[in-house]
Amino acid sequence: MKSITTEQLCNLVVEALEELKAKEIKVMDVRGKSSITDMMVVATGTSDRQVKALADKVIEKVKQHDIQPLGVEGEQTGEWIVVDLVDVVVHIMLPEVRAFYNLEKLWDTNAPE
Repeated sequence: MKSITTEQLCNLVVEALEELKAKEIKVMDVRGKSSITDMMVVATGTSDRQVKALADKVIEKVKQHDIQPLGVEGEQTGEWIVVDLVDVVVHIMLPEVRAFYNLEKLWDTNAPE
């Protein structure tokens, strides 16, 4: 397994999301706020089909660097897919799901109210 920093992993994830035109990509450093992960990446897809494609692209991109996701949840519905890369957890959602759960407000203490 190649050695890759958390920041490099975040960059790979963002690059994969940008390649397929994800909307509103937000990277949050949750070290000290969560024992689950160091970074969270949240992005919006315009349809359940795009949400699935974005998740697949992230998985494909990290696998090219010998990184296997710990788990992937939500692929059946495509409304909200979580890709767990251990140090980085990726949330890809439909706009209405993202607005409802508002993860940025929950995790990003620097986010505007």
